Amino acid sequence: MTKNKFKWSHLYLVAIFILLYIPIFYLIYYSFNDGGNMTKFTGFTLDHYRAVFEDTRLIGIVVNTFLLAFLSALIATTIGTFGAMGIHYTKKRGMRNMILSLNNILMVSPDVIIGASFLILFTFLGTWFGFKLGFMSVLLSHIAFSIPIVVLMVLPKIQEMNESLIDAARDLGANNWQVLRQVILPYITPGIIAGYFMAFTYSLDDFAVTFFVTGNGFSTLSLEIYSRARQGISLEINALSTLLFLFSMILVLGYYFISKENKTKKHRRKVVN
Repeated sequence: MTKNKFKWSHLYLVAIFILLYIPIFYLIYYSFNDGGNMTKFTGFTLDHYRAVFEDTRLIGIVVNTFLLAFLSALIATTIGTFGAMGIHYTKKRGMRNMILSLNNILMVSPDVIIGASFLILFTFLGTWFGFKLGFMSVLLSHIAFSIPIVVLMVLPKIQEMNESLIDAARDLGANNWQVLRQVILPYITPGIIAGYFMAFTYSLDDFAVTFFVTGNGFSTLSLEIYSRARQGISLEINALSTLLFLFSMILVLGYYFISKENKTKKHRRKVVN
């Protein structure tokens, strides 16, 4: 008979989650405050949420932010998926390791450096070709810093795939396109989905890179929240942040159920085989 032993690791994990989530729940709690500050709860109200939906400028920024995140994640996932395949199937090991190292450098590079680099690039393009900062500059930047994330999410799935599956498909007469569409892509779909969600999330909450490359007339939620917070405490920001937090939870739950369904299908295939 085994005895349940107390583990300090469990206590440490609980403490970390408490430190992470208490500020979020504190923010959510005061988003329903009838008063205009975060020092004393005077009564329950939904006025701050109503103010968010009545703010047409804010709604426009929300639409721009989600459109930006959707497009950048979609394009970055497509490029990153084929980039991961290119890295995996590169014959020269030294070349493969060098490309992967360059990809990883972008992952650990500070956002300030990446943003400043893109600003210099777009300024050069603006000087010579009339390129203006705005939606397109932000979109290109988000695609660029999301691609390494997708590569790191997709590459492990390609590496764990049994190469005999491809050989068997070729023996049955499949061409390159059929092998890609019917063998490789279905197998690495969980990694592609994970990469898309990660790219979408990174684009949604990015501030530093966007701050450098955005132009007049275009803003994202992170920039808008920052600018409004500098003007003073507004519980409308609390309400908006609460809605974003709930949306993030929906994304996490959606990814969980998609991953669970893929694991169930994979298990059924093993049982049938």
